[in-house]
Amino acid sequence: MQEEIYIKENKLVEKNEIEKEIELIKTIIKTREELKIANRNFEYASEGLIDYYTYEIKANQAKLDYLIKLAKAKGIEVDMINDMMYRLWQNDEEAV
Repeated sequence: MQEEIYIKENKLVEKNEIEKEIELIKTIIKTREELKIANRNFEYASEGLIDYYTYEIKANQAKLDYLIKLAKAKGIEVDMINDMMYRLWQNDEEAV
């Protein structure tokens, strides 16, 4: 029997530092929103989903802590994150 091997061929594009910082800020914002949603869902969870949302909250909190630690190491401040979040919300409103 012959095995088929699939190779994904994509060129890797190296991001510059500014693009990496923007990506980090977007990830922090997304993770913070996911944490808020998980907390909200936990409040209204039935018996079967309490453990699930507890795990999701802990996972998102650990991820957020790690990302904030990375951001601080790169010199990114909370104001930069809030500014980026504000701009993203404006872009979403303009698209509607």
